[in-house]
Amino acid sequence: MKELTNSLDDKRSNPTKSKTFAEIVRVARSRRDVVKGGLASAAAFLGGGLIKGQSDVVLPNRAGLTDFRPVTRNQAANRLIRVSADYRYQVIIPWGEPITPGGPAFTYPSNAEDQANQIGVGHDGLWYFPDRDARDAVNRRGLLAINHEFGTNGHVIGKGTPESLEDVRLSQNAHGVSIVGILRENGVWKVYDACSARRIHANTPTSFSGPAAGSPLLDTSNGNNPRGTINNCGCGPTPWGTYLTCEENIQGYFGASTGDNWVANPHQERIGFTSGGFGYGWHLFDKRFDLADDGYQNEENRFGWVVEIDPYDANHVPVKRTALGRFKHENAAIAIGKDRRVACYMGDDQVFEYVYKFVGDDDYIKYLNDGESPLDHGTLYVARFNEEFTGEWLALDADSEALSRFSSQAEVAVYTREAADLLNPTPMDRPEWLTVAPDGSVFCALTNNTDREEPNAANPEAPNNDGHIIRIYDGDMHVGTTFSWEIFQLASSKADTEEAYSDPDSIYCDPDGRLFIGTDGGQELNMDNQLLVADVVTGDVKRLLAGVPGCEITGTTMTPDRRTMFINVQHPGNGSLANTNFPASNGFENPGVPRDATVVIYRRNGGIVGS
Repeated sequence: MKELTNSLDDKRSNPTKSKTFAEIVRVARSRRDVVKGGLASAAAFLGGGLIKGQSDVVLPNRAGLTDFRPVTRNQAANRLIRVSADYRYQVIIPWGEPITPGGPAFTYPSNAEDQANQIGVGHDGLWYFPDRDARDAVNRRGLLAINHEFGTNGHVIGKGTPESLEDVRLSQNAHGVSIVGILRENGVWKVYDACSARRIHANTPTSFSGPAAGSPLLDTSNGNNPRGTINNCGCGPTPWGTYLTCEENIQGYFGASTGDNWVANPHQERIGFTSGGFGYGWHLFDKRFDLADDGYQNEENRFGWVVEIDPYDANHVPVKRTALGRFKHENAAIAIGKDRRVACYMGDDQVFEYVYKFVGDDDYIKYLNDGESPLDHGTLYVARFNEEFTGEWLALDADSEALSRFSSQAEVAVYTREAADLLNPTPMDRPEWLTVAPDGSVFCALTNNTDREEPNAANPEAPNNDGHIIRIYDGDMHVGTTFSWEIFQLASSKADTEEAYSDPDSIYCDPDGRLFIGTDGGQELNMDNQLLVADVVTGDVKRLLAGVPGCEITGTTMTPDRRTMFINVQHPGNGSLANTNFPASNGFENPGVPRDATVVIYRRNGGIVGS
């Protein structure tokens, strides 16, 4: 999310004075051409390879990897959805559509009860889960799990400030996650009545696991039960068939009834809580979000987590996995490393924040067989990017001397940013989505940093308006404590070319080595935000799709055969009908407000999407 809240993501709350990523790269650039990415240079760079088995990875012939006619720069400024001439698309499940057939139809503004049974607003991360009973139709029927990041009051409730608890509930019920059944019939996708379809929103019962579960830091004075997930940004699937949804800008939903007389404590200040939040005004009618109400002390600590959901089980209570730390989570990228131990890569989406990794203690299958979560037992690390293209994963261990100020691992989990500050990691330029490539390397999108004050060799613009993507070669098959890294691509290096883009945000690498890049920010030449496909070896980029004015293009998932892709168009028109009437131009009724929606993309010849 950036367009509607850029002052939040681009505002610094990290007080540490560690070397910035810019400073490190400036020194390193004198030793190596960091703009050149790819496996060939990586092999020499790694000096034999940090990723065991990397030499055995066979990627397809690069010729034809992205053999489609790209959307041109002029077409990308067309104000309508544009897709490659070799592709076609369909728009499905916009905000307000019923979660199951026959449910409440969308009206504007809606009401709280209906919204709890409708697709939420602010479509972001998503993942396709094939229907387990449709053995011969896994590519035509399944569940789509969709994050709903945000929706302003003016957009959702039709007024700037809530006037009642009903207004607040309407807004709350538009947030969270949708689990919706989708079916392809006669070449068209539609919603079907899946037994596990449901909405998970700001008032859905939740639970906690891991080191902070049962901690007083997650208890409130009045003992209310944990509820809700909010500002659900990126996501990640697990190898065991569950969905990880990530809570990002949680500070925006809290406020203080005492107004400017309320003062944030250091823990709240490090996350960015203020007396007014984003202006949602939930605290005016729902005291759970009132920072000045002693009865709900610590309620804010219950948000900012990675939340695990079983999409197939309608009775499953979402679990917040505290071993993964609490910060402004963008997404969670899972890799299975040495000895079948889980590695989970995460970014903290704010300027000058950090990149994190969680590594499980043991074989993830053993945990599952024992009825335990692989995400509850392990070590959380934060990254330090050194010169000479080396790096270290620094353990966030409460028993270490460096973190002796913390009395328990529960405190480290709840106050992860503060614990990380003490280890001198590298402040980054808005770490967003991470994704694991077929060779085991890890890509990380860094959207921008408008607070950067001086130019440097890796990012010659000050401030860094365009962003870049780095590539990490993690040690010992994802479970080690050292890594190497390189700059895969500077967005500014594509300026004034047909490959132009800026503000990389959501990224996903497919099994063939195609890196799909969704953008969120001001694109040059009046282009709208876009979906691009980059070859991870050559760095060549092609534009597959362009969105509508004011939107963000985010999330990437496919059916198992990779012949169908789903992406999201978030906050079209920045909520203004003056900018776009999307998706009314794609066959949906125009209720007088733009609506977030999911876009389905197919290759006309039935080939793999991205080829």
